[in-house]
Amino acid sequence: MLGLFRKANAPDTDPAEADLELRAARDRALAGDWTAVHRLIAAAGRDRELRARRLSVLAATAARDPRWLLAWEAAMPEDPAVAILRAHTLLDQEAARDSGLAARAVRRAAELNPDDAHPLVISMNTMFADGYRRAGDFADSLREALRRDPHHFEAHLAAVRFACARWYGTHDEMFAAARSAAAGAPPGSPAVLLPLLAHFEYALREVPALTAAKAYFSRADVRAEITCCAAKWRAGQDHRLTGRGVTARHWLALAAYLSDQDREAARTLLTEVGSFLGDTPVYGYFWATPAEGFHAVQRWAKVIA
Repeated sequence: MLGLFRKANAPDTDPAEADLELRAARDRALAGDWTAVHRLIAAAGRDRELRARRLSVLAATAARDPRWLLAWEAAMPEDPAVAILRAHTLLDQEAARDSGLAARAVRRAAELNPDDAHPLVISMNTMFADGYRRAGDFADSLREALRRDPHHFEAHLAAVRFACARWYGTHDEMFAAARSAAAGAPPGSPAVLLPLLAHFEYALREVPALTAAKAYFSRADVRAEITCCAAKWRAGQDHRLTGRGVTARHWLALAAYLSDQDREAARTLLTEVGSFLGDTPVYGYFWATPAEGFHAVQRWAKVIA
């Protein structure tokens, strides 16, 4: 198998990960051609997972250099994708949040994207800073997001994170949110793997030392749930690397390592991933850095020497 036993290289932490079309369009936009990202988002069509991921990465790019977004907005002020990107950038600005400008931008994005959950999700993600006071607002936004798209991964991801004990919930609430999302999601969806994230969060809180975390993940009930989630993900037809494909593979590989099972499957997953780490944080739950954890799991799976 190609890639086996190669030396460890520095992980590629670009959040665009394996979406080479996104990388290329982003570079062209930064060079002055905003039409490249316009075409990129249009090409995603009704693929909400891919569209959401691309918009999130582009929003981070616009936060650093907004000139291409300003040019796109001037040329196409009613473009739905522009409205989402504008809401993203304003929500990152304290003055815009305090003045209500960001909230108005989110409402406009939601109006221009009436069947898309993404505008609600970007608003939900800003509520983590004041979650106890905003719990009702978070629940309302989540309800509307899931009305628009019942299996929207980013919406369910935000819900699981908000419900975890590290933020504003409990272990029971977190697992309930993760398992409900996974049960309702179609095979192959990254949402079927949300219980794995719940286990990572539980271990981070209760058994953060690596040896203790491995003991927890070796429990029969935890292993059984990992196996069930992995099987439902593999039962899907689309195992692409774009969208949340890299995230899914990292979660599965880390769960396999911690539970000491399915080494061959983990090897296949990590060979497919290559050096793409992106902004996947979960390795950092159990090692000093995500890169250190990524390399440890690669060595266990015999992907690198």
